[in-house]
Amino acid sequence: MSVTPRWSRKKSHFPLLAVLLLAFITCSILYNEFSIQQIHESPDHGSTHTTPQTSFTYVKPNLPNGASGMSFSFNTSSWNFHPKEFFFFLGNIFWYVLNNWDLDIYLCEVLEVLDRFNSCNSTRNYSGKKIQWADPGTESGRRRSARQESCDVFSGKWVFDNQSYPLYKESDCPYMSDQLACHKHGRSDLQYQYWRWQPHNCNLKRWNVTEMWEKLRGKRLMFVGDSLNRGQWISMVCLLQSVIPADKKSMTPNAQLTIFRAEEYNATVEFLWAPLLVESNSDDPVNHRLSERIIRPDSVLKHSSQWEHADILIFNSYLWWRQGPVKLLWSSEENGNCEELDGLGAMELAMGAWADWVASKVIPQKKRVFFVTMSPTHFWSQEWEPGSEGNCYNQMRPITLEGYWGSGSDLPTMRMVDKVSVINITQLSEYRKDGHPSIYRKFWETLSPQQLANPASYSDCIHWCLPGVPDVWNELIFHFL
Repeated sequence: MSVTPRWSRKKSHFPLLAVLLLAFITCSILYNEFSIQQIHESPDHGSTHTTPQTSFTYVKPNLPNGASGMSFSFNTSSWNFHPKEFFFFLGNIFWYVLNNWDLDIYLCEVLEVLDRFNSCNSTRNYSGKKIQWADPGTESGRRRSARQESCDVFSGKWVFDNQSYPLYKESDCPYMSDQLACHKHGRSDLQYQYWRWQPHNCNLKRWNVTEMWEKLRGKRLMFVGDSLNRGQWISMVCLLQSVIPADKKSMTPNAQLTIFRAEEYNATVEFLWAPLLVESNSDDPVNHRLSERIIRPDSVLKHSSQWEHADILIFNSYLWWRQGPVKLLWSSEENGNCEELDGLGAMELAMGAWADWVASKVIPQKKRVFFVTMSPTHFWSQEWEPGSEGNCYNQMRPITLEGYWGSGSDLPTMRMVDKVSVINITQLSEYRKDGHPSIYRKFWETLSPQQLANPASYSDCIHWCLPGVPDVWNELIFHFL
């Protein structure tokens, strides 16, 4: 199914006035630049001056009702015309706007929502467009960074503690996922449940379920992201649900937005499936394994309409960007023509659209926003045990080498996410090669005899057993709340 816009033929003068104003501002900028250039090039100015080249292209993201943000690309070094020519140019712009009513219609178009049935009509190389954040300088000053805390809770080591951990039993949580219930699916060694994260120079705030519920009273806590964030959400539900009577709690059926409710506290703990944060054709929580991944890199509005009223938001997005090139379908594109970009570049665009929403919509006194950094994988045992040929299968203890960093975690991506992140789970999780389900989970696809003969070949070294590592991620959330 091709992406086809639905056109709104209703004439509105407001978009036209906006375009007129935009054209006036643009031309004013051009004229000012021209005047400056004339001054620099005049004999009275002194020595010969070469005008520096300025070139940029940006797209304003998250515009409502499908209205597309105009792209601007200026190259001032090539401007060379007389003021009379400038005003002739200005007059032509206004004449074009006044006589092109289709532009008014274009601004009023309503985009079709992407789903798994969409495809690109054509694909070209990436055009170089960038996302323009809403006042990023101000937002960077407003955003609370966990690094500003007196205690660096992200630097530490894992300590074996079978007295205090696990914080709940796998069998006691009725909302446990078969993807994460490792003991239920045959894992007999339970040491992975008994490790406590110990920061080097201080202590992590001890988990207290009653205190956490009081923090959540009358509020919506929402996790937004992929299956790793869903695992953290399940962990949080398991940590919280034990003190709520059975007739005072409920869980909605699995859907894009799944909600756990606790009536006594008038609170919800929710999960929204949005693995790429921006709108994509992979937004179905069940049917999302597609050969062609398409995103709208300049819009989170489809998802933000569901998350914007939450009081505490916990985002993640990483692994899905490491699965090959991504197709970009800009909101301004009306014929299903896509661009193609590598995963890292596409993620940077999506993070720009997400950061724009945070900067323009979030009032820190009313809403808390956390971004959880990348969750590491453990697919190559030679990285922590040189000469070996395995993965996380049959691993029973954490890595003890301080500062260990595997190839499953991408440093350039880490630096990019750092611009908007708060909760750094990456380094502490890098040590936990023992915490993955490997073969001890439910697999929905049938395993071949060859796979069954070689357990490492189908081991899940991405997700995490519960109870386990994600419980500590939630302890960090509790610490910073």
